[in-house]
Amino acid sequence: MTAGEAPRLNPPPRGGEWVRIAPSILTADFGRLAEQVRAGDAGGADLWHMDVMDGHFVPPISFGKEVVAAVRAATPRLIEAHLMVANPGAQFADLAAAGAQRLMFHYEAAGSVEAARALVRQARDLGCGAGIAISPETPAEALFPLLDALDEVVVMLIRPGWGGQQANLALLDKARVLRARAAAAGLAPLIEVDGGVKAHNARACVEAGATVLVAGAAVFNAAQTPQAALAALRAVLEG
Repeated sequence: MTAGEAPRLNPPPRGGEWVRIAPSILTADFGRLAEQVRAGDAGGADLWHMDVMDGHFVPPISFGKEVVAAVRAATPRLIEAHLMVANPGAQFADLAAAGAQRLMFHYEAAGSVEAARALVRQARDLGCGAGIAISPETPAEALFPLLDALDEVVVMLIRPGWGGQQANLALLDKARVLRARAAAAGLAPLIEVDGGVKAHNARACVEAGATVLVAGAAVFNAAQTPQAALAALRAVLEG
């Protein structure tokens, strides 16, 4: 368990490993943000996923350090910041100061293995964990030279930038490839999948090797409370 995540008192189901659920606040009601985060914690959120968008790397603009700080004030859970921005390193210090404990950037924004390693070092110098996300067009093999440096790899199952898209489950092959490559090298980074994860496809994600599931609209929607939505997800994983 990573510091700040929800404690697990029992062994993982079926002798496997715990799968972390990371609600994304992108689809939360920002007018009731603290309330929604506390409801997610009560429902068993393991950590919080925050999508920082700059209008350049992806067209939308979402939020920055102020909203990260607001979530930090509402939860003791680990916060990971997923930077969908053109110049991620420029925001690392502000996001870390606001309370993000894991900083994740896109390989496409770094542009090279050397630049990515420099960003990982920058994150670690701030006392944060480090992760790299790959968009649908980027092959899993792009991350092979970096697996030894990472706490987490993020496989996007949708085009980055917008919530509510349907997951492209064919992209789960990347999770399988990354999990196998890491294991062969004696490494165990978290394998996160992000985009369109819901109760009906959560088990497929886990069977592909995912150990962290980002869930946005699956948790924050008009049909269920966050507690009920998280319970439904966890029931699928533990059933």
